[in-house]
Amino acid sequence: MKQSKKIMLALMLLIVVGVLAACNNSESTDANKEGSEGETSGAAMEDYGVGDTFKATEPVTFTALFSDHPNYPIKDDWLLFEKIKEMTNVTLDTTAVPMSDYADKRSLLISSGDAPNIIPKTYPGEESPFVSSGAILPISDYVDMMPHYQDKVAKWEIEPFLDGLRQQDGKYYVLPGLHENVWPDYSLAIRTDILEELGLEEPKTWEELEVVLEEMKKAYPESTPFSDRFKMESTLNIAATSFGTKAGWGLANMLEYQEDSDEFIFAPATDEYRSMLEYFNGLVEKGLLDPESVTQEDDPAIQKFTNGDSFIINTNGQTLTQYRTTMDETLGADNYSIKKIVVPGGPAGHLMAGTKLENGIMFPATVKDDPNFEAMLQFIDWMLYSDEGLEFNKWGVEGETFTKENGERMLADNVTFRGMNPEAENHLQIDYGFSGGNFSYGGPTELLHSMFAEEEIEFQNAMHETKEVVLPDPPIKYDALQLERSSLLSTPLKDHVTQNTLKFIVGERSLDEWDAYLKELEAKNLQGYVDLANQVYQENK
Repeated sequence: MKQSKKIMLALMLLIVVGVLAACNNSESTDANKEGSEGETSGAAMEDYGVGDTFKATEPVTFTALFSDHPNYPIKDDWLLFEKIKEMTNVTLDTTAVPMSDYADKRSLLISSGDAPNIIPKTYPGEESPFVSSGAILPISDYVDMMPHYQDKVAKWEIEPFLDGLRQQDGKYYVLPGLHENVWPDYSLAIRTDILEELGLEEPKTWEELEVVLEEMKKAYPESTPFSDRFKMESTLNIAATSFGTKAGWGLANMLEYQEDSDEFIFAPATDEYRSMLEYFNGLVEKGLLDPESVTQEDDPAIQKFTNGDSFIINTNGQTLTQYRTTMDETLGADNYSIKKIVVPGGPAGHLMAGTKLENGIMFPATVKDDPNFEAMLQFIDWMLYSDEGLEFNKWGVEGETFTKENGERMLADNVTFRGMNPEAENHLQIDYGFSGGNFSYGGPTELLHSMFAEEEIEFQNAMHETKEVVLPDPPIKYDALQLERSSLLSTPLKDHVTQNTLKFIVGERSLDEWDAYLKELEAKNLQGYVDLANQVYQENK
């Protein structure tokens, strides 16, 4: 009996010890779990949402690549960096690369595994070579940590534009800058004083523009009224949309989606493309369009316009200001007037192509393992997508670089930028680092317009009031091998299209040879290129 009692007592002690051990192990496991979670979140804010200013819970440093612009080279003592550290507890350790070498250096750093945490100034499509290797992060998997970004995507109806970023796996690898609305920038600058002199209205269509050019030629027979810059690629781009096709800067992969048949066609082989070429060739034949437009550098074209030898040229808001500065000297400020007109409509209607996306940020795939990964995404979310961060990056610090009254912002008296306060001693970009290309892009239309001249705001409003926005084509999600094959097929096709587009316009090749041109494209495997695109599209849509 005594032996039995001893055994029972020993068993009870073992049970008690086991229970205590289990409790201790449970507490230890929970403690480890909490420690693990704390380590994962690092310096991230626990409660961070829309409207919040991000501030890391402890000082943290993020490495960042930096595209260094020659007009406003990076300075370590910029107010931009100083205030970022003060406001967010973040120090940016930048690797500055000359803008001209940026793409090559970025590729080298990513391929070698030495890329910084943050890789800005990445345009959609530039990420594709790094996707298959797994070198960059599928950022779409992590945007749930970015409340301001998600809020803007929902409110501004960005999702259809994001589709174009998605790779074959359905994910996107560039975190883009976002615009509230499509932002048209390029159009034609026209001498409105000549219009008034000849009793002409601003042309609303390409046909009306031809009439205006004819009247200008009659009044000034020695002139060639239209001499273009950008080797005419900007004008072809804005014209192509209203002709129902793609050209110039917008030619891209040369493919155009047809909703009714749910397939892609080769735009430069369509009747619409030919119609556009016939229009511009007609202008050349009548002496209305300078044939040198398709080959000349910008400076000769600008000189012809600013000297009064031509009356129409392609422009954006910034170059319009530059034309005026020169013309004040060459013609005299009281002897001319120019305006950026609403892009003319064409056979397809009054249409406007564009996107709500800007260039954005890539991240190396390894960054997700950083204990401060969540904090970094919160920081980027505040910088690029919160109203406060967007205003900060564009205008700087209220009370130091700008003032704000009744919602209207004004640069401080000692700060100049984009023609504002031209006599001021300090420049917003050069001396302070704000409104640069690495972190300042996108945002609400109101903020975009806040630095525009009144005439540019009128142009923007008129474009949106009179134009129907053409949504981007659905994406063709090639894998790495398919993308390589598509590139091999497209290169000779694009070269041939580009060369013959110019020849058709200036009359070096007659449009009577259009059928021969189509056969030449077929001989370069046009059909194989289009078939591959449609096969990939159908398999992955």
